[in-house]
Amino acid sequence: MTKKTPDFTDACWRSPLKSNDHATRLGRAIAPEAARHEGLCGIHPLDDSLDAFAARYQLAGMAERTLDVQYYIWEDDMSGRLLFGALLAAARRGVKVRLLLDDNNTVGMDNILRLLDAHPDIEVRLFNPFSFRSLRMLGYLTDFARLNRRMHNKSFTVDGEATIVGGRNVGDAYFGTGEQPLFTDLDVLAIGPVVAEVCEDFERYWQSGSVVALAQVLDISEDELTRRVELPHDVRATPMAQRYLERLRTSRFVSQLESGQLETIWARTRLLSDDPRKGEGKARLRSLLGLRLIKVIGEPTSQFDIISAYFVPTRSGVAQLLMLARRGVKIAILTNSLAANDVSVVHAGYARWRKRLLRGGVALFELKPQHGNDAPHDRGLTGNSGSSLHAKTFSVDGDKVFIGSFNFDPRSAMLNTEMGFVIESRELAQTIHQRFIHSRVAAAWELRLDKWRRINWIERHGEQEVVLKKEPQTRFWQRLVVRIAARLPVEWLL
Repeated sequence: MTKKTPDFTDACWRSPLKSNDHATRLGRAIAPEAARHEGLCGIHPLDDSLDAFAARYQLAGMAERTLDVQYYIWEDDMSGRLLFGALLAAARRGVKVRLLLDDNNTVGMDNILRLLDAHPDIEVRLFNPFSFRSLRMLGYLTDFARLNRRMHNKSFTVDGEATIVGGRNVGDAYFGTGEQPLFTDLDVLAIGPVVAEVCEDFERYWQSGSVVALAQVLDISEDELTRRVELPHDVRATPMAQRYLERLRTSRFVSQLESGQLETIWARTRLLSDDPRKGEGKARLRSLLGLRLIKVIGEPTSQFDIISAYFVPTRSGVAQLLMLARRGVKIAILTNSLAANDVSVVHAGYARWRKRLLRGGVALFELKPQHGNDAPHDRGLTGNSGSSLHAKTFSVDGDKVFIGSFNFDPRSAMLNTEMGFVIESRELAQTIHQRFIHSRVAAAWELRLDKWRRINWIERHGEQEVVLKKEPQTRFWQRLVVRIAARLPVEWLL
């Protein structure tokens, strides 16, 4: 079957960029509040995992014109299947759906992507696709320079009126049960002028040289795949499925949004996103998100909170942090412990700098694993971000916040494409700071140097402190791997 190319010209661009008429259910819900806050964006944090799932599912249900969806990971599991079904249901209503996925994590999903792409109102494209669909390691061996560059962006944009941007991918590990620690993940629903910026950015990626139509990667043919996108009925009775479906039934997200009662912070908000040519190694240095982020968010003068799943500061980053600390800036960093990290070699790129940071007055906290004593599966250099902490948030001076996909590591800075919002809101910054303080006390180990300059991990039980001399909940071989990896010249890959 030959794939018919959908006409998207009457969809996304008509709403946010050409007419801005708000003539959709979502637009009519948003317009009154937006008019009262001209020039500002409405920000609704999605820190509860099940609420983050419900918001995406219900926004898809409200869509009337377009759904532009961009993700690094979309798992073919419970939540992924439910959201695939929501996209398909929207297309059956006549909504134009564009799905842009990084191809690094689509193993085993070719059939379901074929099915979605076969619908006349859905088009699927892949970022830096693999030529070898099964033996993907062969691709790395023959085309490493290209395939090592991935699209880490995450956005979910409906009718050009509302968008969800942040750290979450799509999958059960990211939406969970709503019982994770406070900073397992974080993204925000945004309305207002920044949505048009996200639409324009999605179009840049959609048309970029690193993005290929699914039909050019896979043979599109008629087959009996319809049931693949539906959630099997026998699965609906499982406790996990019931938690998802119950949250959908009880969520007041849509009613609050339409009545103007959704808790929203109105603030100046700006999208920062990498040039998609970064996926080809052709982006100009000055266009990279990391460098622009420093200019936009400003240099901290009193307080700098960093929450990053993968934290690899490098020699130059350590020098900058220590310079700020010498100027009196209080710096606190929350990242994954070795027991919680799913990429051991990345932990090595952080561990080698811990003593220097601690000596310089930087406060370090490592999140405890949320999966018992079993170490997470090591997912290699590019990772799958299946670790306990996945949020990527920076807060500066209690006034500005960055929320997005950018980790504080060389991979985010130089290899992967990234995106996120800079939000100028003292209210949001202070809220995140207070949650950071609570989270690091309740769910993290604090690192300190003893009198022999050895690292200790401090665990709190109320007023009592327990001092641990070795990396907690790890085995000897894990610590050995980290020590060896810390000596290898692979920091630029991490």
